[in-house]
Amino acid sequence: MSDGTTAASEPTPTRCGIDSVEIARIGRMLAETPGEELAKIFSAQELADSGNGPGRAASLAARYAAKEACVKLFPRELARGLIEPAEFAVERDAYGAPRIVCGDDARTLLNRHRLSDITVSLTHDRTSASAVALALPATASVPLAGRILFHVLPFRRAVVLDNLRRVFGDTVPAIEIDRLAQAHYAHLAKLAIEFFKFRWLTAERKRAIVRVENLDAFIAAFRKGKGVLILTGHFGNWEVATVAGIQNYPEVHGRFHFVRRAIKPRWLDALVTRRFNRAGFGVMGKRGSLDRIVSRLEAGDVIVFPFDQYAHRPDGIDVELFGHPAGTFKSLAIIALATGAPVLPASSWREPDGRHVLRFEEPVSTVEHESTNEAIRLTTRAFNAALERLILRHPEQWYWVHRRWKTAGR
Repeated sequence: MSDGTTAASEPTPTRCGIDSVEIARIGRMLAETPGEELAKIFSAQELADSGNGPGRAASLAARYAAKEACVKLFPRELARGLIEPAEFAVERDAYGAPRIVCGDDARTLLNRHRLSDITVSLTHDRTSASAVALALPATASVPLAGRILFHVLPFRRAVVLDNLRRVFGDTVPAIEIDRLAQAHYAHLAKLAIEFFKFRWLTAERKRAIVRVENLDAFIAAFRKGKGVLILTGHFGNWEVATVAGIQNYPEVHGRFHFVRRAIKPRWLDALVTRRFNRAGFGVMGKRGSLDRIVSRLEAGDVIVFPFDQYAHRPDGIDVELFGHPAGTFKSLAIIALATGAPVLPASSWREPDGRHVLRFEEPVSTVEHESTNEAIRLTTRAFNAALERLILRHPEQWYWVHRRWKTAGR
């Protein structure tokens, strides 16, 4: 029986990387390289798995060949210095088979190319070790509602497709971009249903449908006493995930404040504001709220800052987002540089079973520079890079209908 969702067959590898390494070369590396330098090439798990016996050089040679094979899957990024072999590590799964573990930059690159995983095969003889890496494509799952709405209710369909092409046009086929667009329409439909359904759920049920991930990162930042700036955007069902997720932790009740633009129509804006206030969250307008934000940070509170909306001058500056200039709010960088409050990216998404996830990431460092304007620009770019990683994790659940790529001078 079909559930109305397009089913994906077993993924067919879309690209292949091959590399071979002389074992003697790795043996010389082990003999001549200090331990702290080896740790920059191999992960702690790789070094532990290779042991200390006579087969160590061969084992690490095979792993080094695998790293090189993985980076060869991305020749353009490799040539530009955007990826390096150390971003890939080889570990063993529960059955003893090798598997690739990606670092943050590598995972972002896979997401940008819409790749779900990399499989690897290792071998070696007495003199050399070889590896073959195969990249497996990710395919967006499109519910029937998404396909229907995409065709019969084309609200800003051109904007959605144009935005998706800006991000994925150079890396994925056009048919996958269409699938992402249709999956996004299905997400918007679920969002509308959840908006009205959520108000009738009990507090216990609201808390039960949300899982909070990496809470330790938030707690560590919160305990510094400088306040916390949450860098986020329009991901998943942010209202449900945030309100229900944070309500599991009464110690922060009344300590969260959302900075947001008023939405239209006014009755909808008033409804959303009442929901936040009833849940113990403050709401601030984006204009004229700087003094209040600083005051709340000095009190150790949390400021939630949606960072994915277009900003024009004087509030915005042109900063790269997915390789294209986009008018971006500079106020988050200004506040972070001035107060020293940690900036934590956070996002939410809906899982296939209908539950929601709220995840905190590790803090993003500000960038110091002798020029204040350059420090603001570089820090804002670092924030946009964090936003890119969040968008690519579940791209169908970001708000693609927004005309994001406009320059600040417009």
